[in-house]
Amino acid sequence: MRRRRVKITGIGPVTPAGIGLQDFAVGILTEESRAAGIFRFREDAGAFIGAEVSDFSINRYTRDPVSRRTPRHTQFALAAAQLALADAKIDASSLGHSKLILNIGAALMDFGTINKSVDLILRKGPVNGLPTSITSASVGSIACQISECLHLKNVSTMAFQSTCCSGLDAIGHGVYAIQNGEADIAICGGTEAPLFFHPMLELKMAGLSPANPFSPRAQCRPFDLWRTTGVIGEGACMLVLERDCSPRPAYAYIDGYASASDSAGELCSGLQKAINGCLENASILPREVEAISAWGPGHQEIDRLEAQVLSKVFGKDLSAIPAYSIKGCIGNPLGAAGAIQTGAVACCIRDEILPPTVNWEYRDPDCNLSLSNQIRRISYQNCLVNSHGLSGSNACLLISQ
Repeated sequence: MRRRRVKITGIGPVTPAGIGLQDFAVGILTEESRAAGIFRFREDAGAFIGAEVSDFSINRYTRDPVSRRTPRHTQFALAAAQLALADAKIDASSLGHSKLILNIGAALMDFGTINKSVDLILRKGPVNGLPTSITSASVGSIACQISECLHLKNVSTMAFQSTCCSGLDAIGHGVYAIQNGEADIAICGGTEAPLFFHPMLELKMAGLSPANPFSPRAQCRPFDLWRTTGVIGEGACMLVLERDCSPRPAYAYIDGYASASDSAGELCSGLQKAINGCLENASILPREVEAISAWGPGHQEIDRLEAQVLSKVFGKDLSAIPAYSIKGCIGNPLGAAGAIQTGAVACCIRDEILPPTVNWEYRDPDCNLSLSNQIRRISYQNCLVNSHGLSGSNACLLISQ
């Protein structure tokens, strides 16, 4: 039996580079970082830098009063789902007779609610804790709350918490569900809102966020010789996926997906298995890959190891495959990053364009990738999307025209 091909018919980005497909598509093509200093945390903890989604208000996307009390990561995901459905020209109320799934991934639970509850307890005593934080802060509650706010019927929801691969895994499993006939439509993606005192303090202590306030826009430098660590971002991206016979036009098709774990003590070792599995799932050879949306968080070691893995997979052909990372532009929104990358690839492959790798300037001999800090206008038929998580998770998609 012929395997169903799965297409992307709607894209809903909520990112530091822009909210909504039109603004996002323009934003990721500008040679500009959205990183900035964060000054709302206690001064004795030092400097903080992050890439925030500015001018966001959930009131623009729903009138449901419940949604206004949901955590920030849930609000991002709800807005992204609304934007994706509108982009696909689908009315949520018309989905009652479809086999529908809603997959959402996030690396972290809602630290905003947790921080608020802990602060209240410390200032006013244990009786002032927030018992609702037990449920509202969990990753598992995001899809359920979105389903409720959109009044979706006969929907199957699933949560993914595979660290930074969460959003990409949510999409990949949505693809499987449509291919296997379990769903006709999948609303899938990732969301993240980590820019609170906790976990930003711990991320900085772990060397995953800058410890100095100088030149915040220049601090995330994917694959650059002088990179140090990445910049944490926030945001979401949801996609509408459908089988290839649906009446709506496709931005692109998802022809391959795979995930794999690192071996103990061998950072990024599972990425090679994920890439090979993804290409095998798509039934293409490494030499047929024409572009790479790299993970590239701007971290000294992770960027080097990803480049090393890509060199093993593609050999001498790697230097001829155009590659880029959008994290110099939007930071690293953890579990939402892979979904945002996928949304970027879907609109860019259609427009025959590659976004710049913002802040990449000095070539690192250990990162033999074909990078550019300028827009490249290139016709390409497919693009590999990489995702890696510090817990040892790895996931890849193959996006095709």
